[in-house]
Parts: sequence; structure tokens; C-alpha cells
Amino acid sequence: MAKAIHSMIRVLDERRSLVFYEKAFGLKVAERLAFEGFTLLYLSNEESEFELELTVNHDRTEPYVLGDGYGHLALSVDDVEAEHARFEAGGLNPTPLRELKLEGKPAARFFFVQDPDGYKFEVLQRGGRYK
Repeated sequence: MAKAIHSMIRVLDERRSLVFYEKAFGLKVAERLAFEGFTLLYLSNEESEFELELTVNHDRTEPYVLGDGYGHLALSVDDVEAEHARFEAGGLNPTPLRELKLEGKPAARFFFVQDPDGYKFEVLQRGGRYK
């Protein structure tokens, strides 16, 4: 059986990205691998074994074009309202808190935030399908 272990995104500015991911999601560098031409940063926190891999290409100066194929990565939290308030207070510019209903019943409560490179992250209330 396969096990999901990480997702990789390319970022332009290592320091700026590390500040954002720690401030937003409490992700810290689990390992930093510097190669000739690029660096891989594996970020994690105590909530999950799943890691976010940031790839920094040393010679890159232009922002990446995300295209129209990328959607978002999702993270679940115990208290989505408190997290939304924390993101707002931290200047992370979350979208308004939203709720989706399915057949008249609550299905999801969430907001989105973008990192410095424009990648979108959905922050969902933990529960039900969103563990």
C-alpha cells in the first residue's frame, strides 16, 4: 500500500517562504539539503508525518507561473474560527471564513490563504471527512 509522504512546490525566496510557513502553519525545517543549483527544504510539524517540500532553484529570479492546473493543498485545524482570527492578526490575509452545506447540512467550514509565491492553501475545520 502506498503512503503519501510529501508534496513539492517551487519557491522563489527561501527566507520569505520559511517565515510564511512557520507563521501560518507552524511548519519548521525538518531537513535542508543543499545541492549545486538548488536546495530542498522539508517542512513539518507535530500534527502529521506528511511534509511540504520547498524547492529553491538558486539561479531563479522570476516568479513561477502557477498556471491553471494547480488547485490547493488542504490542512485541518481544531478551531477554524480561532485560526482565521490568528491569520488575520498575523497579517496573512486569509479569505473570509466560509461554510458549505450539502442537502441542507454543514459539510465544511474553511478559508483560504496564499503563500508569498501565490500557492493556495485551504484551512478546514477538523471533523468528519476532514481529519
